Amino acid sequence: MSTLRRAGPRKVEDRNQDGDQTRPGMIKNKSKRATWQKWFTVAVSVTLSVVSTVVLWDYLQEDDFKEVFARQTDILEGKFFEVPCSKDYESNKRFAGCTPTKCGRAVQDTVVNREEALKMLRIAKRGLSLGGSDGGASILDLHSGALSMGKQFVNIYRYFGDQINDLFDEEDFALYSNVRWRIQKEIAEAFGIDITRLHLTKPTFFSRMNNTEAKTMHDEYWHPHIDKVTYGSFDYTSLLYLSDYKIDFGGGKFVFVDELVNRTVEPRIGRVSFFTSGSENLHYVEKVSWGTRYAITVSFTCDPVHAIQDPSLP
Repeated sequence: MSTLRRAGPRKVEDRNQDGDQTRPGMIKNKSKRATWQKWFTVAVSVTLSVVSTVVLWDYLQEDDFKEVFARQTDILEGKFFEVPCSKDYESNKRFAGCTPTKCGRAVQDTVVNREEALKMLRIAKRGLSLGGSDGGASILDLHSGALSMGKQFVNIYRYFGDQINDLFDEEDFALYSNVRWRIQKEIAEAFGIDITRLHLTKPTFFSRMNNTEAKTMHDEYWHPHIDKVTYGSFDYTSLLYLSDYKIDFGGGKFVFVDELVNRTVEPRIGRVSFFTSGSENLHYVEKVSWGTRYAITVSFTCDPVHAIQDPSLP
């Protein structure tokens, strides 16, 4: 008598598309491998993206995207670059024969000679020796007496009193006035305006910049800005450089921000750079990386209400 055995469930073997036998463990391993490959691909893509972004950012910081308008080694007798005037001047009262109708920027290396510039530098150093910012940017305004002191400003004429007469003399102020007048004349000729309608305005000041970490917003000189927006009264801005790029300091180039390529001015002792103050000349100063950068900003307005006189000893 035969014994019947109950047939158990028949094991069905998995086969792949080619008909080959596939074990469940193989499917699991393939799944793990596919997941690992997927995440590896994502990780590589992210890494390449980050690296590409860093490389692109570094590349954008290079001077390939900056055109040198005036090199430190150049000696320029009036280089001019014209740009279309912005609408900034339309929102203010216009003054015939003075308000900009021709806009741009210029560099002139023969208005102030090296000896005069070095004398101006000594004036700046003597005045700034009385104080200075805790950060990387200090200013001295001989008109108002404003001097950076720690994280604030003091009036040197009130704060130091008679000591000022030991630092400055009438000859210093006469040179200051003479240099200012020559810059004013150069601006009037370059932009075709009436020099008698152009007036000195505030703030007009010496600046000292180094690579000390900024402590207040006043130390952050490297942000792009528009002088007419910042100060209101400005119509024309000028700078007289009192130190040499790559000799006295590194970094610290003056940069005009333009649509396609930025244009830089490399400071040179005695160099005068000037420009119309509207948004057609958005600009900034690069961070100083080493050494000390000295300059004096001399600003002008067409509005006689905002005119100031040359400084004088109290």
